[in-house]
Amino acid sequence: MRGEPAAAGILDPLAARYATWLGLPAERTAEREPADPGQVRAMPVVLRMERAEPPARTALLEAAARAAVAVCLDERAAEGGEWHDAVRSWVAGHIRKVARRARGAHWHAVQDLPGITVTVAGAEARALLPCRVAELPREVARLQISGSELPPDEPGPAPGDVPSLLLNPHVTMTVGKAAAQVGHGTMLLAALLDAGSRAAWAERGFPCAVRTPDAARWAQAHPGADAEGAWRERRVLAVRDAGFTEVDPGTVTVLVEHHDAR
Repeated sequence: MRGEPAAAGILDPLAARYATWLGLPAERTAEREPADPGQVRAMPVVLRMERAEPPARTALLEAAARAAVAVCLDERAAEGGEWHDAVRSWVAGHIRKVARRARGAHWHAVQDLPGITVTVAGAEARALLPCRVAELPREVARLQISGSELPPDEPGPAPGDVPSLLLNPHVTMTVGKAAAQVGHGTMLLAALLDAGSRAAWAERGFPCAVRTPDAARWAQAHPGADAEGAWRERRVLAVRDAGFTEVDPGTVTVLVEHHDAR
């Protein structure tokens, strides 16, 4: 097995503020946004959605979740690497992601931009190097953010040896919003894992299972007011959104359950 990812420490700011973030009043979750809109940073996540053969929704979300954390823990994001400054500056603030859809030539064009493409069951997503939103490459800026959706699918039971990303059954999210949220989830998980578990997960390519539980399952898994205790005792963490798009500020969009396969 390979050792700890070289860039593992780059996610330390997420671990440091995790419990505090979950404890903030809902209206305060947007307070860390830069005063200058030109300084807003985001990770573009490009979802391949061909018109003739659209991907399965669950597989596409799993590909997006894996791609986001793969960029952060890539050796190029380690100190001294060519991606380090961009990833470090982004992680220091909101880990905002903007998912866009692409097909045909537009999909192939973004393959030349710095980032990582992940394929899951034929579905493809590419997470790109974070940047200032005002400085998006033309190949990304021309892609649509909204306007496409994928129907719900029936992926079956989640494997027991990979992290489960549970989508909030009480809120409606487009495939783009959900892609961003599960990407937040895998990043938070990587930040909170011990070195051995993180290395084992990275060695396997960050596999995960995205599912939508029923209300009872969601309530049972929810960490409630004790974020640190839920992680320490049950290995459950929560993704809480700032509410810039689609959901209300402070909404918990995803729960992550870690199943250690070592």
